[in-house]
Amino acid sequence: MSKEIIYSKNAPEAIGPYSQAVVVGKLIFISGQLPINPQTKELIKNNIKEATEQILINISNILKEKNLTLNNIIKTTIFLKDLSTFQAVNEVYSKYFKNDFPARSTIEVSKLPKEADIEIEAIAFID
Repeated sequence: MSKEIIYSKNAPEAIGPYSQAVVVGKLIFISGQLPINPQTKELIKNNIKEATEQILINISNILKEKNLTLNNIIKTTIFLKDLSTFQAVNEVYSKYFKNDFPARSTIEVSKLPKEADIEIEAIAFID
C-alpha cells in the first residue's frame, strides 16, 4: 500500500520533519495542528476558544485538498495544557461537529510545541 502526502498552503507549515497529513488507503492521518494562523504565522495564545477555532479551520483546509470536510473525520485527539479549558474547547468543537460525532480522546499534557495551549490531531476517511 502506498502513501500520499497532503500539503495545504492554507494550513501552517510543518515545524519539523513531518507532513501536514498522509493518506494511506482510504484513511487520512492529520498531524497535530497548533493554533497558528497560516497567513500571519502567529500562534494564538491565552484564548482557548480562538485557538480551538483556528485549529479546526486548519484541519478543514487540509481536508479540502482532498475535497473532504470535517464530516469525514472519524477520530480526533485533543492535547490540552490545562484540562480546566475542556468546556471552552467543547463549546467551539460543537460548532464544527454537530452530529455523528467522531471518536475523541482529550489529554492534559505538561507542554506542547511553541508553548501552545492546545493541539489537535485527526484521522479522516475518504468516501
